[in-house]
Amino acid sequence: MHNKVRHAKLSQADTALQIKSLVQAIESGHGPAFWVEPSRLGSERVKSTRLSHYFNQIKPMFDFFDDRVPYDYCEYLQAFRSACQDIGLERSIEGPVCLNESGTAYLDYHQSMNLLVAQIRYLTRQHWYRRSKTVRRQIVKQQEQELTEYADAVMDHYSRTLLVRVNLKYHAECQARLRIEHVFEDSDALIAKQRRHPIFERLIGYAYAVEQGDRKGGSGYHIHALYFFNGNMTCRDIYKATRICQLWQEVTCGRGFAHSSNHHYEQLGEKLGVGRILRSDQSARFNIYEVVRYLVKDKQQLCLKPEGARCLRKGAFKRQ
Repeated sequence: MHNKVRHAKLSQADTALQIKSLVQAIESGHGPAFWVEPSRLGSERVKSTRLSHYFNQIKPMFDFFDDRVPYDYCEYLQAFRSACQDIGLERSIEGPVCLNESGTAYLDYHQSMNLLVAQIRYLTRQHWYRRSKTVRRQIVKQQEQELTEYADAVMDHYSRTLLVRVNLKYHAECQARLRIEHVFEDSDALIAKQRRHPIFERLIGYAYAVEQGDRKGGSGYHIHALYFFNGNMTCRDIYKATRICQLWQEVTCGRGFAHSSNHHYEQLGEKLGVGRILRSDQSARFNIYEVVRYLVKDKQQLCLKPEGARCLRKGAFKRQ
């Protein structure tokens, strides 16, 4: 078998998902990356396994980690990085390789990848790795409760609340060069606009969730934003949504675009949790709780983030 190691340029988000998928596949399986068998002529015959295709992008995965920016990594990326360091993986023309157990000679690419698989599988059975999943689920539940209580507090203070939901994204051609720290910088810039831009007049609360799409829905970075306005003094939710989308384009210097849920109210109705909501309307509250669960969902959480950064941010409730 002639194995072709692809060196195609992947975005940071795509590479992180590649690593996550590889570690998950190794964790759930038992075999090696490749079957390596000696042949009659003294050379080796290499056969693919169900894991082999995960290594097509091994070079960008190996080169992924960059200490110039301090990041917090999810357990999948931590396991991959630690395994590479544990076996002493190094760059080579054929693909990453490492020394044999005695340290006297380099293993070939396929044998090195088999050793990497064995080390990753070992790490996924350690307590810290298994514990991290439990901790993440606990954080999701805690965030859901905190954001639900926050939404209730905001909507309880006025007889009417106007809600605006927008999805802040980046154009596909910009995702290739986009790094997660850029997304947090852009979200900081947009939040800073809330203090002085007229479109945020009567804003009484907000929530931002920075996420990373899965492969089915697109793997790029994006932000879900929810805004609460004083509904007694504000009624033009579609106008506000449109202007916020335009403001996001300005903040990102044209790299970003946005979709508004408010524009789809006529088709999808109250389940979107947008528009003007009465304080006494409990059925509408349940729609808001669904929005909250959507904001804190576990499936699209970031694989990495700037060290200490918060993926979910909510405003301090302002009474007017």
